[in-house]
Amino acid sequence: MDTPRFMMPAPLTFKSYKGDQITGVFDELAALRIAVFYEFPYLYEGTPAYEKEYLKTYSASPYALVFAVWDAGRMVGATTCIPLADETEEVRRPFLEAGFAVPEVFYFGESVLLPAYRGRGLGHRFFDEREAHARSFGTFRSTCFCAVERPDDHPLKPEDYRANDVFWEKRDYRKIPALQTTFDWPDRGADTSTPKKMVYWLREL
Repeated sequence: MDTPRFMMPAPLTFKSYKGDQITGVFDELAALRIAVFYEFPYLYEGTPAYEKEYLKTYSASPYALVFAVWDAGRMVGATTCIPLADETEEVRRPFLEAGFAVPEVFYFGESVLLPAYRGRGLGHRFFDEREAHARSFGTFRSTCFCAVERPDDHPLKPEDYRANDVFWEKRDYRKIPALQTTFDWPDRGADTSTPKKMVYWLREL
């Protein structure tokens, strides 16, 4: 009688969605964002309705990209990007005030990945895919993203929490403290939205 072989897990699959194709994964991407951003440092108390409204900004831009990771039909990770000129006013404003040529900047919205899938190099894959997408147009000179700033003594900060700053610096991104905006969302357990300081990181393509 043959000895059963150890069953290896099925490989992850990857798929890109552009422009209005993104509407087809609104539900999956909304659920993933809510799950990941619930944790520190975002502590985001999201709702599917709000998420879908937010994602309309991406589906409305023919240049936007969602690059998603799937495992057995479940979206377990995703990353987004869009020309800064197609983003909302609160995202564009710091660049306009600082005199940047907004049409030459590509904005990276977020990278979200469930904990069980971290440590596999997918964070680098997310940046590679977005940077390649931005370069493909031949008109963008830099890429950027923003990250929330929480105090070091925040009561919900886990003891083993590690910020992504070192990882971003290895990707040649520079933190630009002068470029800031605020986003409003309800913290975990809160009933109302409050403003959060967001600081930008920038890299030349």
